Amino acid sequence: MMLNAWGGALHDPLVAWLPTSGADVVCLQEMTRTPGLTGWTRFEDGERALPQRASLVADVGAALPGYQSVFVASDSGPVFDAAGGGRHRQDFGVATLVAPRLPVIGIDSAFVHGQFTDHDEWPTGDRPRNALAVHVPGVCVVQAHGLRDPAGKGDTAARRAQATRLASFVRRVRRPGELVVLGGDLNLLPGSETFAILAEAGLTDLVGEADTRTARYRKPVRHASYLLVSDVAAVKHFEILAAPEVSDHRALVVDV
Repeated sequence: MMLNAWGGALHDPLVAWLPTSGADVVCLQEMTRTPGLTGWTRFEDGERALPQRASLVADVGAALPGYQSVFVASDSGPVFDAAGGGRHRQDFGVATLVAPRLPVIGIDSAFVHGQFTDHDEWPTGDRPRNALAVHVPGVCVVQAHGLRDPAGKGDTAARRAQATRLASFVRRVRRPGELVVLGGDLNLLPGSETFAILAEAGLTDLVGEADTRTARYRKPVRHASYLLVSDVAAVKHFEILAAPEVSDHRALVVDV
């Protein structure tokens, strides 16, 4: 299952739903970790102010006891606690959790845009992005949170370079005989050249032009999240969940 967790803005329905989802591998973007702090914080950049959980990694881990959790940070910056407005350093990135019945047999990660940055103030765009691969027997699950550009989701030189790095990452980490499942909030339009670049690495998109946003998202462009596989014949079922609403993104669920 792939989902942009929106920093936990819909924390209560999210942690209530995750244990019922039945997902063996849970891939989440916009995950947070603030050492020594729990509960709610406020995130601000030059464009937005959003509620976030201080340590969504811990929140999700508590909702999925026994799951093995891997979190990698792309960048860090300031947030303000809900109690008194105190300023704290928060790590931001992606997390993959694997059900107890599956052994984790390998982990890898790499930056696909920029490098880790500790921001004095959060920028509105051009933030670093990383990809995380977790291997379970027979399957390599890769997730990424694509570059956000305030100008929109169209192709740019930076997104082209990101796609090339992501394809190279897949080629490097894939083991002989493994099925690759790649997904996440890629922040792209359906016709992006990224998909042609990933196709050269053997990956086929399952989402196409489908709506991957919930009613919480107010802008007209409804494309963001995607899921690709290296063998379409291995897909037993694929679904973009319109309900429940646990984020401003819909969850992508694939059974292979």
